[in-house]
Amino acid sequence: MKEFLKKTIARLQGEIADLNKRADASQSVEEINAFGEQKRSLKAELEEAQAQLDKIEKEERAKKDEVPANAKLVNGNVVGAFGMRAAAVDHDSVEFRTAFMNYVLKNQPIPAEMREDVNTKTTDVASVIPTVIVNRIVEKITSCGMILPEITRTAFAAGVVVPTSSTKPSASWVNEGASSYKQKKTTGSVTFSHFKLRCEISMSMEVGTMALDVFETTFVRNVADAMIVALEKAVLAGTGSGQPTGILHGTLTSYEVTSEKTSGVTYGDLIAMEAKLPVEYEATAKWFMTKAQYLAFVGMVDTAGQPIARVDHGIDGKPARMLLGREVIIHPYATEMGSYLAGLYNFKDYVLNTIYDMGIQKKQDWDTEDLLTKAVMGVDGKPVDLGSLVVLKQKTSA
Repeated sequence: MKEFLKKTIARLQGEIADLNKRADASQSVEEINAFGEQKRSLKAELEEAQAQLDKIEKEERAKKDEVPANAKLVNGNVVGAFGMRAAAVDHDSVEFRTAFMNYVLKNQPIPAEMREDVNTKTTDVASVIPTVIVNRIVEKITSCGMILPEITRTAFAAGVVVPTSSTKPSASWVNEGASSYKQKKTTGSVTFSHFKLRCEISMSMEVGTMALDVFETTFVRNVADAMIVALEKAVLAGTGSGQPTGILHGTLTSYEVTSEKTSGVTYGDLIAMEAKLPVEYEATAKWFMTKAQYLAFVGMVDTAGQPIARVDHGIDGKPARMLLGREVIIHPYATEMGSYLAGLYNFKDYVLNTIYDMGIQKKQDWDTEDLLTKAVMGVDGKPVDLGSLVVLKQKTSA
């Protein structure tokens, strides 16, 4: 059954991808609408198959009940290092989720038999967040926002060394009977830490009678919305100290293009940036800039009098912005951009590593009587390749 579900999921994903391509190539509104209906139907099947597969895999993990190599005993229960949960308590059970809701809304302690000391720093996290809620938070984080859907996401344990390559494979011609060229491939590595991302949300005392499903939906939305902003800011300009390393962190002089004007931008600025972009990133790099900066390009024309910017609408109705035929990622983080007006980058070369265990702390605001809930997640991120990064800087003097 498990293999059948995997094949079904792969087939449905392929059909959805094919529909997306056909819709992009179509000029008929009727065809695009029909493709949209088919896509919605396939997505429903895909979600159902994925849910069945997740259930089977969860049951398999529960049966194994494996104890991690670095686990320890606390109060007779098996617990692990940060990023690992023990198998003693079912965090997906209705009982634990209800206890978690009462803890957040009413400050009622979670029963002793449901508590686990799962984090090495117990002062940072008073209670773990149920797995089903964590999955929904991470799903929302990685599918929303402007930048996060573009990057590569992993879930390695903290401290794991992940190999990377500084060169791309190449092929060479050889004469018949001669030995082939042995390519020397330089490899490197990146190690992810587990910086703790905290966000504080307020759950009013008046919502103490909230239903479980409504509470979980509200909790997921509040936590995810707060974390999305912090994560996207870090992807752009994180210092690497106590937070992920951003693509704009450090010296970028070799990637910089200085504008031709002391104020505003020109068509020539964009051409200069395109010229700086190595050809191997031609198909993957995207523009990134604020909405105000993009609107400065709208209305510009090239040397042939053709508009250089275009805004289309996809099947989902969302605007798809293009600049010189290349997709544009719009974001609101002008402060994080610093002195840079715009940039080019393949965000797939940025890796955000998430440790899926999450926990919370609580305190009460005595002025409003609201219960303040602080959610904590282990996360780190690094650019593994900056070869596609080109930035535009304003000219400072005439």
